[in-house]
Amino acid sequence: MATPYLVETKDLKKAYVTDAGAFEVLHGVNFTFREGEFTAIMGPSGSGKSTFMNILGCLDTPTSGVYSLLGQDVLTLSPNELARTRNLFLGFVFQGYNLLPKADLLENVGLPLLYARVGSAERKRRSLALLEKVGLGPWARHRPSQVSGGQQQRAAIARALASEPKLLLADEPTGNLDSQTSDDVMSLLISLNNEGASLILVTHEPDVAACAKRIVRFRDGLLVEDSPVLHRRAL
Repeated sequence: MATPYLVETKDLKKAYVTDAGAFEVLHGVNFTFREGEFTAIMGPSGSGKSTFMNILGCLDTPTSGVYSLLGQDVLTLSPNELARTRNLFLGFVFQGYNLLPKADLLENVGLPLLYARVGSAERKRRSLALLEKVGLGPWARHRPSQVSGGQQQRAAIARALASEPKLLLADEPTGNLDSQTSDDVMSLLISLNNEGASLILVTHEPDVAACAKRIVRFRDGLLVEDSPVLHRRAL
């Protein structure tokens, strides 16, 4: 029987080996996430939230436990299959934007399509449509250094959407932005979620978390709270 969850973890643990011995970062995390949800992950530094996000994004692997993505046990995937999963099903938005400085926004947005071997004309058409979707059509031929931080983050979101991912993962997406620009970016993410996008974001900002529909809190490697947002912030 197919799982009803887009993401499911069971007793997920992660340990790193250091000179002082093994250091466990996650101590058995149980988490479920359905398609179309918008969840914020919060917790102090060292709580395990970033490690958990990296595992969800197939950028790291757990030491033990189960991580199911789209009904597939991620632990059974080879490195090549993990890379394929990242490219086909996951979109990433980072605090530092991670745009190529010498490429214009159109080329940056089209990178996932280039890796997927989409033809030049179709790649350009789809990339421009995504830039227009996030309000950056007129800046398509600008390089990252020629636009604001907020515009760079919008371009990063457009790039994350290029492969039409099943899950969008955002790690501190407003961390480098002022309050108004942060609100603009969160308004865009809310709009995408309202259109059906599935979103998980890590943030330390309560105002940002209040834009989600659900907040999950980590402390000392454990998931200690999982609750709906009763009074969702309006932007």
